[in-house]
This record gives sequence, C-alpha cells and structure tokens, in this order.
Amino acid sequence: MQSWPAPTRSRLPGRGMPLRVYDTATRSVRPLAAGRTARMYVCGITPYDATHLGHAFTYVTYDLLHRVLLDAGHDVIYAQNVTDVDDPLFERARRDGSDWREIARSQTDLFRADMTALRVLPPTVYVGAVESIPLVIELIGKLHAHGATYQVDSDIYFPVETAPHFGAVSHLGREAMVARAADSGGDPDRPGKKDPLDPLLWRAERPGEPAWPSPFGPGRPGWHIECAAIALTHLGATIDVQGGGTDLTFPHHECGVAHAEVASGVWPFARTYVHTAMVSLDGHKMSKSRGNLEFVSRLRRHGVPPAAIRLALLDHQHTVGWEWTPAAVESARGRLARWQLATSREHGPDARPLLDDVRRHLADDLDAPAAVAAVDRWTTAALTTGGHDPDAPGLVRTISDSLLGVDLDPVVAGGSSV
Repeated sequence: MQSWPAPTRSRLPGRGMPLRVYDTATRSVRPLAAGRTARMYVCGITPYDATHLGHAFTYVTYDLLHRVLLDAGHDVIYAQNVTDVDDPLFERARRDGSDWREIARSQTDLFRADMTALRVLPPTVYVGAVESIPLVIELIGKLHAHGATYQVDSDIYFPVETAPHFGAVSHLGREAMVARAADSGGDPDRPGKKDPLDPLLWRAERPGEPAWPSPFGPGRPGWHIECAAIALTHLGATIDVQGGGTDLTFPHHECGVAHAEVASGVWPFARTYVHTAMVSLDGHKMSKSRGNLEFVSRLRRHGVPPAAIRLALLDHQHTVGWEWTPAAVESARGRLARWQLATSREHGPDARPLLDDVRRHLADDLDAPAAVAAVDRWTTAALTTGGHDPDAPGLVRTISDSLLGVDLDPVVAGGSSV
C-alpha cells in the first residue's frame, strides 16, 4: 500500500533538543531514549469514515513528534497500518449497499489526500491489514509454538495469562478492563474462553464475510494481532514509540504489546507509549457511532486553508481533551493571515531567539500551544514595532515550515479543494 507524497521540509540551522514526552506506561514525562534511528509505530485508520478532526489531531501530533526527532538529528523509521478489513467496514457496506473493499479504498484515498493537505510527513512503511495477513498467520504460528493460543469452536484466542506484563501499559483494574473490552468490540462474555480478557487472534470464516486460507482454517485476523505483526516485522522486537489515541490504550495496545512480548520474548515492546487525547464536538467525543463528526475534507471544500486547520489543531496540547468549535477555525485563519503578513516583510525582529524557544517548547512534551504562542509574539513585534533583520522573516517561515508543518506561502497555505 502506498502512503502519500512527502511535503518539502526546510532545513534549520543547528540542531534541536532531545525530546521529553508523556509516557502512558510510566505515567510520567520522560526522555525519549532513542538511538541514532528512532522507530515509531502509530495505529492507522479503519477506513470507513475518514478523516475527522479526531483523526487529524492524532496524526498531526505524531507528525510533530516526527519533525522534532528529525530536527534533533535522528533518522526515523515510521510504520502505520490501515485496518482495511473489519466489522465496521462490513456494517457500512451493508448499510450503503456497497462493496466493503471499495469503501476501504475510497476512504483510504481520502485520508491520503487529507494528510497531504495537512503536510503530514508520510510513514516509511504504510501497510494494510489485508496485505499483512501472511504476517499475521506467521505470528499466530509463533504464539502457538509458545503455547499461547487456544481454540473456541473454530476461532483462535490468545491467553493473556501467558503475558507476564499484561496491564502494564493501561494500569487498569480487571473490572475496568472487562468493561472496556466489551465496549471496544471484544467478547468477554463468550462461553468457552479461559479468561474474559483473552483477545481474538483469528476469526473463523462466517457466512457473507471475507476469509483467507490459513493452517488453522479459513478466516481473518483479529484486530490486535494485526498491528503486532506489522510492527514486529518492519520495526523489530523493541521500538521507541507506540502511538495512537487514548481510546486505543486498552484493549488495543495492551493486547498488541502482549502478543509481541510473548512471540519475541522481549520486554518492553515500546520504550515509550504516547497517546493523544480525544477531540469533542457538541459536548461529546467525536464518534462515528454518535455521528458528531467534523471532517478535514468538508472544511477544505468550504474554503478553509489546510494551514489554518493545522494551526487550529496545534493550538491544543496533545494530552488534554478539547472541544472543536467554528470559532477555532476563524481564530486559526486570523493567526495564519498575521503570520503570513509578518513574514512577507523585508525586515523583522531577530528570529534566532524564536528558534530556540520553539525548539525548547516542542522538546518539552510536544508543547505546540507554547510554540505557536512564541511565533505569535514575534509576529506581534514584527507588525507593531518592525525590526531591522533582513534574515528574520525567512527564518520564521522556515521555523513554521520545518517544525510546525505550516507553510506560510500565501498561495500554498490557501489550500486546494477536494
């Protein structure tokens, strides 16, 4: 599966600072202890209703992390999946009278277009669940060799008792785990399971559903095993960052980590678990089931510059939930116009302290709001008192482009239509 084209990224003088970021597993802000090459896995979309602003906030956050790592001198290998075979796709296909494969294709294409418009750096490895089925089958075979599979009817399950560190990512109590499993597509009440928390590895073929051949019978992958198989294959037994929304902490990441740990014998699977908070609309978390969604593509069709959408997202700290409102768009459009005007002048205030400030804020748990506020202060000074440095406007454009992903060219920032 192809990702999307990489945006140009201007080079900055010097080198950025080492990143400290909130780690869900240790519940603390700590250094991201990556080597020369940083390995990052971020869970991708299930392509049946993309790209709402909750998606956009998540992927812009990891794009920011990606940019900070590059600025600090790391090479980055970044893998992301697409869950292009899953129950929600089948449900929408039945509702719309469409082919689930066509829905997956069209929604993935729309997601790619939105990521391109938002200037998100593409992953190194972009992989669909369907094309990863051989990897999943291989990983289930490894788990079976470790005595970490069992059968209920014709379905294959993973016994969480075989994972010594199960629960170490989410820190949830058992009752909360069972409740979340039930709310997230799990089947804790299914008779025959050894433990209500045991996740499905392989779903045997059902009438009217797609299936693929395997040594354990025709069927398709469970949700959690998909990401574990992709990450282990493309990134190795230990990665630097496991990412996704807070709603994936349990059961998805907890179970995927358990699969990886048992199959590889290596702990931890990820040195750092980074999760983005939820975006709300009309007082509730944006949710496909509730229908309270705002889409990047719809905003673009209505003439909102992608740079303004990105600035609206950057105005929020990634660990704090927030509410999307029309006022956020207007505020971001005004900010974009001011930044463009200030950087279009021939001179401005010295921007070298701004570069230091933006790097410092982003290295401090990806504090994008503080970084944006620092550019605001430079902009205000440029528009009110002016300045005498002919290099400053260009440096600010480069800071905005390279670190924040916001291109201040007025034509490009005006965006394209969908």
